[in-house]
Amino acid sequence: MNLLTLLRKKKKRVIGLMSGTSADSIDAALVTVTGNGVTTRLRVESFISYSYPKGYRDYVLGLSQPGGGSVDELCRLNMLSAQFFADAAQAVAAQAGLPLSRINLIGSHGQTVHHLPAPKKMFGKQVRATLQLGDPSAIAKLTGVITVGNFRAGDVALGGEGAPLVPYFDAIMFRSPRKNRLLLNIGGIANVTLLPQKCSVNKVSAFDTGPGNMMIDAVAQRLFGKTYDAGGAIAARGDIIVEPIRRVVQLPYFRKAPPKSTGRELFGAVLVDELLAMMHGARPEDIVATITEMTPLTIYQQYARYLRPQCVVDELIVSGGGSRNRIIMEALGRYFSPAAVMVSDDLGLSSDAKEAVCFAILANETICGNAANLPRVTGASRATILGSINLP
Repeated sequence: MNLLTLLRKKKKRVIGLMSGTSADSIDAALVTVTGNGVTTRLRVESFISYSYPKGYRDYVLGLSQPGGGSVDELCRLNMLSAQFFADAAQAVAAQAGLPLSRINLIGSHGQTVHHLPAPKKMFGKQVRATLQLGDPSAIAKLTGVITVGNFRAGDVALGGEGAPLVPYFDAIMFRSPRKNRLLLNIGGIANVTLLPQKCSVNKVSAFDTGPGNMMIDAVAQRLFGKTYDAGGAIAARGDIIVEPIRRVVQLPYFRKAPPKSTGRELFGAVLVDELLAMMHGARPEDIVATITEMTPLTIYQQYARYLRPQCVVDELIVSGGGSRNRIIMEALGRYFSPAAVMVSDDLGLSSDAKEAVCFAILANETICGNAANLPRVTGASRATILGSINLP
């Protein structure tokens, strides 16, 4: 299918692909999309979480650390991950009973391996940078489907953080005429989108609040040999140690006003090592409980500092892997009371599928020529069309 034919289609089958900072799998959603912008309507046809081969997650996380990998390894990983993204696209289409030839468009976030939004002067230029692997041109060739990828680079080029990008999707899909809503996604990093009642897209506020599941996953792996704390079961057996939490909430990131974004560079292995050293000799369950508490606490503190002065939320709508952690959800209920705390499933969109669906919608916005970054959110100098269009 060529671009002109795609543009003329009133209804498109679009696959969204997302692999987050936890690098545990690829979320793939097949979505039927009509319209664009505020007229967008969607129906999720199928969703899968496509598992990586054993050892791949550790390999990616190792390369993502400062000094963690060679240029050769990153170069190969770029093409290897594209093959896995293509496989995930084929798998989600097959689950819906469709060959890839019936798919009109793919939107791929890629695999973030480094995110450096703070400017650094180099050879007379101010440089911000972000790197997502899984070359979208390769995905297009491997699937035979027009693929939009590399969504963050354009915003970064215009002086933005390149993140978060989900708030545009939140605004067009979850605005309410009566409720002040806070959309919270808890992936490796947690991010929030404030949607005051009746707000326009340009009035949205959003930013990364800090750690989501990233540090919880790291300590679950090191102390219990588990890739994550399923349902918060380990944390539920532990007691909170106060001093490490005091250390974390004093990090400069939490005092930085939005727009802002963060990642493994701040909340990755270096910080985890420091916190484990502080809690040396503590029960492993207490360590997991302590690290877990940092997520809902910092989410609430960042809301209270930067968003509550704008409006008090009526509803907190949670998505992402953290929504399945009972300890996190119970803590959010206490912190945000009397606001109603729910998951996006309650509003008709799977909390697991939400980010993959988002990148399907962002790909549609790119094809339709709509700017989908929010300068108020990312700090970019202007609104811009995101992503690169790659032909098969």
